Amino acid sequence: MTTGEPLLLSSSGIADSPSKQQVPARPSVGSLGCLCRTDSLSSSVYEDCDTASVDLVDEGETAPRLEASDVSRVAERFQSADSHFFRRLSVECSQKERQRKVSWGGVLEMQRSPSSLEAGVVPPSQEKPNRSHRVRNKSSQFEDPFSSEHEPRLIYINDPDRTNDRYEFTGNEIRTSKYTLITFLPKNLFIQFHRLAYVYFLVIAALNQLPPLAVFGRTASLFPLLFVLFVTAIKDGYEDWRRHRSDRNENNREALVLQYGDFRLKKWKNICAGEVVKIRSNETMPCDMVLLGTSDPNGIAYIQTMNLDGESNLKTRYARQETTSMICDGSYSGLIKCEQPNRNIYEFTATMELSSQRIPLGQSNIVLRGCQLKNTEWIIGVVVYAGQETKAMLNSTISPSKSSNLESYMNRETLWLSAFLLITCSVVATGMGVWLFKNSKNLDALPYYRRKYFTFGRENRKDFKFYGIALEIFFSFLSSVIIFQIMIPISLYITMELVRVGQSYFMIGDTRMYDSSSGSRFQCRSLNINEDLGQIRYIFSDKTGTLTQNKMEFQQACIYGKNYGSSLQVTSETSHEISITESLRQSDKKPKSVINVDSALMALLNQPLVGDERLAAHDFFLTLAACNTVIPVSTEISLDLTNEVNEIGAIDYQGESPDEQALVTAASAYGYTLVERTTGHIVIDVQGERIRLDVLGLHEFDSVRKRMSVVVRFPDNNVKVLVKGADTSMLSILKRGIDDGLSDSLHTKIREATEIQLSDYSSEGLRTLVIGSKNLTDAEFIEWQEKYEEASTSMHERSAKLRQAAGLVECNLTLLGATGIEDKLQDGVPEAIESLRQAGIKVWVLTGDKQETAISIGLSCRLLTQSMHTIIINGSSEFECRQLLADAKAKYGIKSADFGRDSQGIQSLYNGDVSKLRSSNGHISESATTQNFQLTGVIAGDKSEYSEKVTNVDDTELALIIDGSSLVYILEKDLESELFDLATSCKVVICCRVAPLQKAGIVDLIKSRTSDMTLAIGDGANDVSMIQMADVGVGICGQEGRQAVMAADFAMGQFRFLKRLLLVHGHWNYQRIAYMILYNFYRNAVFVLMLFWYILYTAYSATLALTDWSSVFYSLIYTSVPTVVVGILDKDLSHNTLLYYPRLYEAGLRNEGYNLTLFWITMLDTLWQSLVLFYVPFFTYNISTMDIWSMGSLWTIAVVIIVNIHLAMDIRRWVLITHLAVWGSIAATFLCMVLIDSIPIFPNYGTIYNMAASRTYWLSVCLIIVLGLLPRFLCKVIYQTFWPSDIQIAREAELLKKLPQQLGSRPESDIS
Repeated sequence: MTTGEPLLLSSSGIADSPSKQQVPARPSVGSLGCLCRTDSLSSSVYEDCDTASVDLVDEGETAPRLEASDVSRVAERFQSADSHFFRRLSVECSQKERQRKVSWGGVLEMQRSPSSLEAGVVPPSQEKPNRSHRVRNKSSQFEDPFSSEHEPRLIYINDPDRTNDRYEFTGNEIRTSKYTLITFLPKNLFIQFHRLAYVYFLVIAALNQLPPLAVFGRTASLFPLLFVLFVTAIKDGYEDWRRHRSDRNENNREALVLQYGDFRLKKWKNICAGEVVKIRSNETMPCDMVLLGTSDPNGIAYIQTMNLDGESNLKTRYARQETTSMICDGSYSGLIKCEQPNRNIYEFTATMELSSQRIPLGQSNIVLRGCQLKNTEWIIGVVVYAGQETKAMLNSTISPSKSSNLESYMNRETLWLSAFLLITCSVVATGMGVWLFKNSKNLDALPYYRRKYFTFGRENRKDFKFYGIALEIFFSFLSSVIIFQIMIPISLYITMELVRVGQSYFMIGDTRMYDSSSGSRFQCRSLNINEDLGQIRYIFSDKTGTLTQNKMEFQQACIYGKNYGSSLQVTSETSHEISITESLRQSDKKPKSVINVDSALMALLNQPLVGDERLAAHDFFLTLAACNTVIPVSTEISLDLTNEVNEIGAIDYQGESPDEQALVTAASAYGYTLVERTTGHIVIDVQGERIRLDVLGLHEFDSVRKRMSVVVRFPDNNVKVLVKGADTSMLSILKRGIDDGLSDSLHTKIREATEIQLSDYSSEGLRTLVIGSKNLTDAEFIEWQEKYEEASTSMHERSAKLRQAAGLVECNLTLLGATGIEDKLQDGVPEAIESLRQAGIKVWVLTGDKQETAISIGLSCRLLTQSMHTIIINGSSEFECRQLLADAKAKYGIKSADFGRDSQGIQSLYNGDVSKLRSSNGHISESATTQNFQLTGVIAGDKSEYSEKVTNVDDTELALIIDGSSLVYILEKDLESELFDLATSCKVVICCRVAPLQKAGIVDLIKSRTSDMTLAIGDGANDVSMIQMADVGVGICGQEGRQAVMAADFAMGQFRFLKRLLLVHGHWNYQRIAYMILYNFYRNAVFVLMLFWYILYTAYSATLALTDWSSVFYSLIYTSVPTVVVGILDKDLSHNTLLYYPRLYEAGLRNEGYNLTLFWITMLDTLWQSLVLFYVPFFTYNISTMDIWSMGSLWTIAVVIIVNIHLAMDIRRWVLITHLAVWGSIAATFLCMVLIDSIPIFPNYGTIYNMAASRTYWLSVCLIIVLGLLPRFLCKVIYQTFWPSDIQIAREAELLKKLPQQLGSRPESDIS
């Protein structure tokens, strides 16, 4: 095979497409991502087993990551090299109601299947999983994209007519809008009436149009519904108009398309599959295209995928060199067979038939719509997917919708109010029936139900329509429903939406959550769960990029059993260039980085290539420089050396994996500089001498093998395979024994020393890789080459066949050494975790790293302490896992979940102990004795529904460490309850070596068994399933793209901002929304009950004393604005106090702001106030001649004033806009009443003018306010005096300026 052939290409795309291959049904692979116990796969294993490996989409397109196990999806467990069977590993996967996403950013979704694991295109109807229950199936199957059910798509190059006439592919016109001019009104109304609240409004308005039920004016009854529908329609119409405008601009963009032998401009919307398109530098791809050629002679193109996945680093794509003749000759022809359109942006499986050749195409040969061409003059490609079938459009879906926890409670109370509404309506109907029965003979003379009108004019003695007692009772019931309709607080839903928008505005504008390093500010991507931030009990966090910076730094290396890196010397760019002799100066290129070098290792590398240790070091750094997918990009910089300014070429390494970039940069620092990479060869500058290595094949990293290898030919025709990978997968494929006993002993010592260093690296929190190599004989190379070429062109089970080919060369390797890379903690992580734990929040870390690395990071971020008792679960079988769980529970006296729920005497634990609530600050300190006051609020009676179990009699703090292999058995079998009992009894849980879907399984374990709120935070695509599973998902704008951000409910730049988000904004939002819900229930109920008492004195006739417009405006104008303002701006405590005393967050965990007890207390207060509102005017004017409309005017103004003063009594933070809202609403009520009473056609004309001149009127209003609010005022005084809450104590100390001096004396200017 010649170097000119695109061997690198053939594998780069192939290794990225493992998930599309069909697997035999014998092995059942766990959908939660089984992690294999024996990671190595030798050639004998592949040959002996007639089954294929299964893999899911890797994290990057071509980037093998050092933490590859972080994102491993599924793996097969092999007994030994001579095994004849797979041990069945099937992990249950939710189906039907949740249908979990399997891959990154919703790329794939699990499909239900009876026997195997399947990944395929997900229909839109399955995009929103329902996560309320856990239903599992045992297995599933990967769908083969080229099975009989899904024939490959045929694309005839430069023949769009033949391509489209046969298959009728979609055009390239896109449409993201919902409506057209014709469909807007019916479709928008249909969508709006999906809300049951609107249907309720519609039914009430329709009933009011019937003559026997016309309680309100017909126009007035329609006004609220029409107003809401109109405003919503205007909003939806404006948003859709913007979508239409964006679509129009996008579709009318132009690109160069081959037409009549020449490239001419053509609008994007007219481009079809099969057409040849030319894209120039900095232009955007109009559709998904297979590259045919580029301006680079080696067929390389650089693209930026920021519009697709948010990643800003450049990625490389390749054109097959077999197609370059098309560009030169201008004769574009051929046939491409590719998979059907799907969401998977990290995979593409296809073949090209060109001149009787079958050329494999992979993910590295396709450029996707939305990507931009960078650092490349032009590219030419053929369209394979257009318009709505492009991967970008198929991925343009919204995240699954989530509902607020408080909303579920609110719905429960709404049911109570609905029952009360039916009771009151039944009382009115029954009472009216009894009254009619008793007075049936005198109906002509009695008011309300007389059969004839006695009035002046034409209506005098006209018959009144009387439908009989039975129908009158029925109509009375319906009329009562119309009158009491606002008992169901429909307006509350609209108010909550407005409040959440306001809260989100202030969260986004909080400058204390702005990350200056990345330029990212806080994002609210979901507006309906703001208040859930104040009730989080469990936080599930990724490690890499979330707790750490994901900026890798090469720290230590073990070569030939000897450790290097402990004596690193910090060198500047200038000294670094001089330190590696003149190698980089001779090549006129150097890396754009500053690297620390080890002087002893540099001395070794400067020696001649003689001796085993020197040769091992040479091969070690050659592997670091060659075994990767990093692309060197040359730039020009000015560098001042020896007082002369010289233009020296600098190398900027572009890679998708920070691990690879760190390793390549480290190799360059030690004199092994990667200076060129093409499709067929790479050039490495070794101490000033350039070496050209022909790339014969590349096996990219995958989650089954957990390693990467490259087969290269050296200038001396020697063929060697260079391999790097995880220690668990590499150590088992090293050369075991050789004939020479002395060499065997030396090899054993080197291996043992390397394993010791690996353990030390992990203990220090470093990420480890093992490096190995092997010289291939001619027979081995020929055997591998045949398998490799066959696998590369296979359209079925390509990934499995490639792994089999890799197994032929990835065996009997010579151990070269190991690397240790540091991923430093982000700033403020230890302090943030400590504060969150003090707030009663449990922090669990779910990572794919080794156990030792995870423990080290846990200690450095103060998640683990030396005083904790560690429980480690590393089971290799179901029996072993069961035994380990049982032993741990028995040792520490952990009871089962049933015991924890049944025992009423167990104290509610919030942080793994049963100590009293005591003051604690966010600044880590040894004690709280120096604080000015102690928080000793209500703790005795507060129990969580699923409280933590008592760990042991000594209140020992426990930490659970569990690996992914154990989770395979635990999550599959009936051991979940055992794990739940143990995990919830521990203060800290760290899950290591877990796959992405295992992360989601752990979250689901807590969600399905408790009512506690969960939050998942991560930065990578491997965290998407966990983020979407949790009640609240938070994405970190990190180094691994924006898939996590796009799938999350909230996004931020650093983990430390989570402390402020929860302890400050979460607390504020919960307290505001909780109070707003109770207040809305009270506000509406007091109005309804006041009308109810009046109806009882009007012969149950559903007669109203209030005008129609007063009833409509009550919730719409008179009392709505203060509710919204207080819900957005009110604060019980300042942000400084909330951060200094994290325990104040537990108020939300104990549901202090909203619970059933508070609801019924509020209803009792409502009952009292309604009685005062009705009976004070009733007895005051009992013997007067006041008419009904005057009485209604008094009740209207009195109820508005009392509910607003009721609200004012509970406001904790008064600002100008709050005063304007509360007192302005009262003034607006007076103004509206004056305007309504000034209209001559209304029956209440002039009422307010007469009443306002009466002293009795104003005295009655004052008496109503005092009597109505006095019990509430007295109860608040008594309760806050003798049973103050933690919040009340902190507030009093804050107002009295008794807070510790650490809080500072600056005025409060924090964001609301």
